[in-house]
Amino acid sequence: MHVDVSAAAWRTSSYSTAPEGLCVEVADGVTGVVPVRDSKRRDGGVVIVSATAWEPFVAQLKAH
Repeated sequence: MHVDVSAAAWRTSSYSTAPEGLCVEVADGVTGVVPVRDSKRRDGGVVIVSATAWEPFVAQLKAH
């Protein structure tokens, strides 16, 4: 699946921990999907997750 994220508004996840270098960014406003990337490699790959899969994933993170 190709999703154009060239104009995406990226933000660092609240679950990222900068001192350890675990920095995940997500892009908001892309209909139906959640683009995810490594903030240390912004020119690298982007993982596209369906919005329906993202919601339970985040719920599990909040539960732990």
